[in-house]
Amino acid sequence: MSTGTTQAGTAAAQRIRGMEMPWNRVLSSQEGPASAARALGPWHPQEFLAECVQTIEEAGGLMTFVFRRLDGAPLAFRAGQYLNIAFPVHGEDAEMVDRSYSISSAPTVPWTFSIGIKRDPKGLVSRWAHENLRPGMVLDMLGPVGAFHLGDSDRRARYLFLSAGAGITPIMSMVRTIHSLPGQADVVVLCHGTVPGDFAFWPELEYIAQVDSRIQVYYSLGDREKPADWEGFSGRLTAAMIEAVAPDANGRKVFACGPEGYLNSATELLRQVGVDDTSVFMEFFSGDRKTLLEYQQEISLAEGIAEEVAESVEEFYESQPPELAIYEPDYDETGTIEATGQPLVAVDSAAPLAPEPASGTGSPAADASSFPTVGTGELTMTFLRSALNVRISPEERILGVAQRAGVRIGANCQEGMCGSCKVVKLDGDVEMNHQGGIRAREIEAGKFLPCCSTAVSDLVIDA
Repeated sequence: MSTGTTQAGTAAAQRIRGMEMPWNRVLSSQEGPASAARALGPWHPQEFLAECVQTIEEAGGLMTFVFRRLDGAPLAFRAGQYLNIAFPVHGEDAEMVDRSYSISSAPTVPWTFSIGIKRDPKGLVSRWAHENLRPGMVLDMLGPVGAFHLGDSDRRARYLFLSAGAGITPIMSMVRTIHSLPGQADVVVLCHGTVPGDFAFWPELEYIAQVDSRIQVYYSLGDREKPADWEGFSGRLTAAMIEAVAPDANGRKVFACGPEGYLNSATELLRQVGVDDTSVFMEFFSGDRKTLLEYQQEISLAEGIAEEVAESVEEFYESQPPELAIYEPDYDETGTIEATGQPLVAVDSAAPLAPEPASGTGSPAADASSFPTVGTGELTMTFLRSALNVRISPEERILGVAQRAGVRIGANCQEGMCGSCKVVKLDGDVEMNHQGGIRAREIEAGKFLPCCSTAVSDLVIDA
């Protein structure tokens, strides 16, 4: 594998200074932009239908799915963002399963767009997509969303891209974008993988490195034994490795995507080589592992939850835009890993579950006054299925308060992106600041995301 060489005797291209996205001047224009320009400006996420038009098998168990919007409009997004997609895993008439995946294509070619899904043999959505998602199928999507993306303009355009496993997916969108644009740029890409030949997109990366003198690509095999003919790096990411590929790393913007362990390591190593934290951008799509472990410790108080915990782990990895195979920390699906956090409030497991709300009334049929009450705060949340009243203050986020009280609500990202904590609000009002994890029709049906919501009044929640 090469590392970004140019053909001998080829004159260097003359370029304009810096990097500028096609829509940047439209966004900064004092006059109203033309309708076509507005269509290409990535202002707000939208709900739309998209048809799969092509599938491409990539290396490393990753599949690229190419889509086009059913309404014929371009998809306006920034390189590095992702989409929330509803998959009919259980059939067209059953409830959809939402997952978020990074866009791997470049926004400079907006009439079709691509996502990359890595197959997990135990995964619910990834396995279904590889086996069932084919050209002609139409999916419901929401996006683009995410703050992990290239800027609209960069006068210096000097980047270091770090990826591990399928974390290359949003990085690939950035590389493709830069390659498609004029302008001066200096890009170094360092990919960590498992075995030679399993680096996703490597043939295209090799081609780009050969024809575009602005982009250099390097590879490392992580902890795997290095084959005799391997010309790249081996071993986990180190400060020496960063300095070898980018001696001037402290003068670059760094974009990194990969498993949490990889990103945590990269954070410390980048500091060691002098990169300021303000120049580092990372794709921590899901909530940190401490949060997930705390939640699993809570639900382990109940009996017979081993299957639920395993499913929670599966969904945690599937909900990340890239599903990654290396640098994943050890994980005990029985919930026995020690986790720290606020003390839990035990709930009597023998307490009867509240009956379903009366049909069409929008209010609970059970007498909530008989439920035990825990916590402090000015407002009361009544959880019908848990038969519990929980006190909460208006400034507190609902999810954390509920989980600490023992209410079982699944959650991944903790930021309103993935939609995994979605529950039904039967009565009361909340203030919700989500990041694309819930659709308008779901809000109209009474659903909300407790991870990014605060209580405005007393609430009755079906959880």
